[in-house]
Amino acid sequence: MKNVKVYSTPTCPYCVRAKQFLKENSVVFEDINVAADHAKGEEMVKISGQMGVPVIDIEGKIIVGFDKEGIKKELGI
Repeated sequence: MKNVKVYSTPTCPYCVRAKQFLKENSVVFEDINVAADHAKGEEMVKISGQMGVPVIDIEGKIIVGFDKEGIKKELGI
């Protein structure tokens, strides 16, 4: 199983959709709320170069936004 992290905020509709998609596909992931954890927000910007959420880290491959096809490709689903 791949290591998956989702950097998100509670009010982001694309974050909700991305996490729902992962759950529907039985993908275990770490949900990181960057609104509540400033250090994790800085980590997200450092790895992605982006301020927007969601940022999805799949084994070091960074996907910005809810890119369903990109997620499927990286997870092999």
